[in-house]
Amino acid sequence: MEHTWWQKGIIYEAYIRSFQDSNGDGIGDINGLRQRLDYLQWLGIDIIWIPPIYKSPQREFGYDTSDYVAVEPLFGTMEDFDNLVAEAHSRGLRIVLDFVPNHTSSDHDWFKESRLSKDNPKHDWYIWKDPAPDGGPPNNWVSAFGGKSAWEFVEERGQYYYHAFLTEQPDLNPRNPDVEQAIFDALRFWLDRGVDGFRIDVMWHLFKDERFRDNPPNPDYDEKMPSNNKLREIYNASRPETIDFVVRMRNVLQEYEGNRLMIGELYQSGAALVDFYGPDCSAAQMPHNQQLILLPWEATKLRDAIEQYLGSLPEKCWPNWVLGNHDKPRIATRVETPAQARVAMMLLLTLHGTPTMYYGDEIGMTNVDIPMDQRKDPFEQLDPGKGQGRDPQRTPMQWEGGTRNAGFTTGEPWLPLAADWKTVNV
Repeated sequence: MEHTWWQKGIIYEAYIRSFQDSNGDGIGDINGLRQRLDYLQWLGIDIIWIPPIYKSPQREFGYDTSDYVAVEPLFGTMEDFDNLVAEAHSRGLRIVLDFVPNHTSSDHDWFKESRLSKDNPKHDWYIWKDPAPDGGPPNNWVSAFGGKSAWEFVEERGQYYYHAFLTEQPDLNPRNPDVEQAIFDALRFWLDRGVDGFRIDVMWHLFKDERFRDNPPNPDYDEKMPSNNKLREIYNASRPETIDFVVRMRNVLQEYEGNRLMIGELYQSGAALVDFYGPDCSAAQMPHNQQLILLPWEATKLRDAIEQYLGSLPEKCWPNWVLGNHDKPRIATRVETPAQARVAMMLLLTLHGTPTMYYGDEIGMTNVDIPMDQRKDPFEQLDPGKGQGRDPQRTPMQWEGGTRNAGFTTGEPWLPLAADWKTVNV
C-alpha cells in the first residue's frame, strides 16, 4: 500500500514548558522550540506534538483553556507560532497541537456567561444539574483529581456544574449543537494556520450518561490506589455517543488538504481501544495505544499484548505505539537499567506502526525526585501520597553539560533539573 506522512513518520512530544526557554523566565516557549528545530531534524523525527499553547491561567498547565483561538503570552505570540509552523514545514517537519474539547477553564468567557443564570444564551454550554433532594451533588461521580465530588455548586444558578478534573475545569456539553460548532470552528482556526493535526485530550471523557446514573463501586480498589479509583467509570466516560462525535471532528479535518491527522488520548486496550478507530476507520486515525506505558516490562506480557492489538485491528486501520508522555513515569525509570531503556526504544521504533516518543527519552532522562516545596502538579496536591505527581517526568530538557541549567534557560527553571544533567545530555 502507499503510506501517508503520519504512517511513515515518528511523533515526538516536545513538552513546551520544559523543552527550551528563549527569554529567561524559566519556562519553555514557542521561540525556544523553534530554536531547537535543527536538533529535531537531526534526530530524525517527523512530527512535533506540542501540548496546549492556548490562552490559559495555567492551573493545569494549559489543559485549562480560556481562549481556544489565542496564544498564551507565557509561550509567545501568534506571530511566533506562525513562524514556528512555517520554519518546521520548510524542514519537512509537521506540527500537531494538543486540543482540549472536553472542558475549558472557568475563566473562559463561555463559562462566565453560562454560570450567570438558567436562561442566558450559553446556559447549557456546560453540564449543569439541579441538586439532589438533600441539596447535595446530583450523583456520586468523582473528580479524577483527588477523588472528591466532581460537582461544584454555583449560587447564581442554584445548580451544580460537572468537572471531571479540577474545579476550575468545567466540562463542556457536546450534546449542544452550538458547543459542537464552536469546538469545530476552533479546530478550523488552527487548520487555517497550517497545523497538520491534533491530539485530542481525554477523548474517552467527551460524553456522559444522559440519565446521570451513579457509578458502581470498584471491587478491586485498595487504599494505595488514587482516590478516584473507588468507583468504576461507567457513566461519566467511555459513552457510545463519543465515537460519532469523533467521526464528526475527523470530518472537519477532511475539509482540508494534506491528510490532516487526529490522535486520541486514550488509556483503553483491546476492543475498547479499537472502537475509537470508528466504523471503517472513520474516527481517530490514531487512538493512542499506550500499552507499552501501562504494562509491566515483562517480555511475555508485552508480546501477548502486541499480538492481541495487531490482531484486533480492522484491515484499513493503522497501528501506533506510545512509550512515554507527560502524564506517566519515564521509560528509563520504569525499567531496571539503561540498557533496558535502549531496548525499549528499539522496540518502539521497530514495531509495525507509528511510534510516539517523549522528549528526553532519546538520551535516557529519568524521573526527578522533586522537593516538596518545588512541586507544582495539582494532581498530587489534591491526592497526596498516591504517587500521582507528574512533575518528575516534566523536568527541563538536558541539552548541554557545560552550560548553566543544561542550556534550558538563563533564568530559574520552573522545575529543578536532574542531578545527572552534566553527563546525561544532548
